[in-house]
Amino acid sequence: MLEHTFIHIPGIGPKTERHLWWNGILTWKDFLSNKDTSLSLPRYTLVRENLVASIENRDNIHFFVDRLSPADTWRLFGRFKHKAVYLDIETTGFYQGIDEITLIGIYDGQNIKTFVQIKTFVQGMNLDEFELAIAPYELVITFNGSQFDLPFIRRQFPHISLPPAHIDLRFFLKKLGYRGGLKAIEKSFDLSRDSAIDGMDGYDAVLMWNAYQSGDENALERLILYNTADIVDLEPLMEIGYQEMKSQLLPSNKQRGEHRSG
Repeated sequence: MLEHTFIHIPGIGPKTERHLWWNGILTWKDFLSNKDTSLSLPRYTLVRENLVASIENRDNIHFFVDRLSPADTWRLFGRFKHKAVYLDIETTGFYQGIDEITLIGIYDGQNIKTFVQIKTFVQGMNLDEFELAIAPYELVITFNGSQFDLPFIRRQFPHISLPPAHIDLRFFLKKLGYRGGLKAIEKSFDLSRDSAIDGMDGYDAVLMWNAYQSGDENALERLILYNTADIVDLEPLMEIGYQEMKSQLLPSNKQRGEHRSG
C-alpha cells in the first residue's frame, strides 16, 4: 500500500490521491512514467521530486512517519511488517490506590516474550529487560495503545525508545466498521481463545495479578496465557484489516474502466 500512497506529499490530500488512482496512476512508478496527470506543472514537479525521495527512502520508516497522519500509518504495514511487534500490557488497575504495569507481552509474528514485574525470571525475561527487547522494532501494533498501553509505558520508562510508528487497531478497525472491545472484535473475525481464559477481561487480569501476589503461582501462568492471546490475536486482525482497507480504497481495473467510459 505504501507505494500506492500520495497523501504524504505536501499539497496532496485524499481527493487528489483518489483522482490519480481513478485515472490509472496507482503507484509512484506510474506517476513518474506518466506526464499526463492533469496536475499543473509546478504541482507536478513538486510531486515528482517527493516521489523520487520516497523511492530513495522506501525502507526508512522515519521518512514516512513524519509525513503521514496517525490515521494513515496503517499504510506502512505491508512494507514494514517484518519489523513490526504486537504489544499489550496488564496493570494493577488502581488496586490499593496504585496503577502500574504488572506485565508486558510482545509478539513479532514468530517469538513471544513476556516481561513481568518481579525479580525472578519468567520465560527468561523480566520487566527491566523490556527496553532492550523493544528497541529493534520499527512498528508497534496495539489495541487502544494510544490511550492506554503506550502512555503507561512512557510513564514507567521515561527514557525508552519505542518504535517510531504505531498502528492502533481500535481506531483502524473502527474505520472498517468493527466496533467494541478486542474480545468482541475477535469474535467478528472468528478468533477463539483457550477455554482456560475464554470470557476473561481486564478486570480478571487484575484479580489474577493480585492472586499471584498472594502466592498463587498458577494465577501468573493464567495471566500470561491471557496476555499472550491478546498479542497473538492482533496479528490476524491487522493482516485482515489491512487487506480490507486496501481493497476499499484502491479502485479495481473494472471500476477504473467504467469511470473513464462514464
